[in-house]
Amino acid sequence: MQLFKDRKDVTFACIIVLVHVVFFLLACRYARIYMGDSYEYIYEACNIKNLFFCYSGNPVLPIEPEYMTQRQPLYPLLLMGVYLFAVNNWIVLLIQNLLSVFNILYVRKLFLSVGFNAKYDRLLLLLLVAYPAQFINANTIAPDILLQTFTVLYAGAFVKLYNSGQLKDAAWMSLWLIAGVFVKPVLYPFVIVHVVIILLVFRKHKAQLQRPMAMAVLPLCAVLLYNYSNYTRTGKFHFSSNQSFNAIYYFKAYYIATQGVDSGDRFIANERKAIAAMPEYKDRYDAANERGMTLLKQHFVSYMWFHVRNAGRIFIEPGKAEIDLFTGKLTYGKLYTDKNGGFFSVLKQNGILGLNGYVAANPSLIVAIVVLLFNLLRAWGMMLFFFDKRISRGLKGFVFVIVAYFAMAAGPIANTRYFLPVSLIAIGCAAMGWGNKLQHKTIKS
Repeated sequence: MQLFKDRKDVTFACIIVLVHVVFFLLACRYARIYMGDSYEYIYEACNIKNLFFCYSGNPVLPIEPEYMTQRQPLYPLLLMGVYLFAVNNWIVLLIQNLLSVFNILYVRKLFLSVGFNAKYDRLLLLLLVAYPAQFINANTIAPDILLQTFTVLYAGAFVKLYNSGQLKDAAWMSLWLIAGVFVKPVLYPFVIVHVVIILLVFRKHKAQLQRPMAMAVLPLCAVLLYNYSNYTRTGKFHFSSNQSFNAIYYFKAYYIATQGVDSGDRFIANERKAIAAMPEYKDRYDAANERGMTLLKQHFVSYMWFHVRNAGRIFIEPGKAEIDLFTGKLTYGKLYTDKNGGFFSVLKQNGILGLNGYVAANPSLIVAIVVLLFNLLRAWGMMLFFFDKRISRGLKGFVFVIVAYFAMAAGPIANTRYFLPVSLIAIGCAAMGWGNKLQHKTIKS
């Protein structure tokens, strides 16, 4: 896909590059480039480089099986590629900024190919710039920008496949999905959805399904092979140790919402203590999964409503905590231990008058409110996109499935980082929805 064809393309790219430069300079100023999981990816990169060992824990401490499969290898391999020349994470951030620029330009070209009008580039730029999570994550040692790259490439391959029905485009879809799966485990259940998508597209083109089926199951085969590799190392056939951890961790947020912060903290502490007491990794993994299923059965209706409601919140989440972490206003220690400092906690305890002090202590609230308003504009634009009869049902169906998948995967821990892989797709949909609406009004008038 050619990214630069005319002056509009160059102007758009220059603005995007300038915004990235500004945020990179801010990252240099605040020097808050690590998040809670960054050191595990760095450990794994160094362990691969020095020991040829995929392990995200400290190698001088006793080896723990959980760290053998907690972090997938592709992002650590990117870090290692840099560390072969210099252990310098600022170089990593430069690469991530370049990837972010590419992702944005690629998504713009992708939507231009399906009907977006370039005269509404200003609207697209506004929605992009008003979503600081894109640029904050580009300047954080985390795999989310790389996962976004493979997600948008996967979407681009789908559009080509939907239009052409050619097997090579299905192959590219499978390859980009495999790459994404090995960046973060959030995508590995999607390999089943991928098979359905491929078969539906080839059915639309009235093609025989034997060869498409073989191509569609490639990501599933990759997951199964990786599961077996993990079995040989840990004794448990599985993809990621995060799965068993999240099976229980999701319920911490549920208990906090229904019974209070102290109850949620006690719940997760007790569950982790009980599971940690089991000597075998396989038993710990199975016990966590079984406990998660038991909790889900006990609270199915109330929890599912809680999960879906919070999954929906991801579409408008402004990411105030991420902004404060990036600027150094907030630390991860305070983020996870502060029980009374949040906006809604202050409002509940002290009423409207108590917010005066909160606003004074949280100047980023104004920025977060502006981002929230643009997120609402984006959500509205997405609705216009889905109800626009001029847009193909196949494209709308694909976008709905992949965006909803990431939202549901995030559930109660919804934040901007979990939405980032599909955020550019969502912004492109919104810009196209609004653009088509404005264009229709112009024609009628």
